Amino acid sequence: MTPELFFLLSSVLFSIGLVGLVARRNLFVLYMSIELMLSSVNLLLATFSKVFGDASGSVIALLMIAVIAAEAALFLALIIHMYRSSRTIDSDTFDRLKGQIND
Repeated sequence: MTPELFFLLSSVLFSIGLVGLVARRNLFVLYMSIELMLSSVNLLLATFSKVFGDASGSVIALLMIAVIAAEAALFLALIIHMYRSSRTIDSDTFDRLKGQIND
């Protein structure tokens, strides 16, 4: 397979994630859109690493996977907290959560 196909796939995945991020209000869909965008960047880094014969892109992709795992734990904890406090996972409840923290 040629690198151009991987570049195209990465662009399509990033575009789908961006549309999901802008168009949706459900926090799980927002989370999955962010994860899709980060995964497309990892694919792009691995492809550049393979094309140029340098392992630095793959190393950065592995480090990004660790950051994505930490982000997943934090975001899911935030979703659980928001659901317990307001019984909804609609992203408009962020305003109410901000008001609860400041009190």
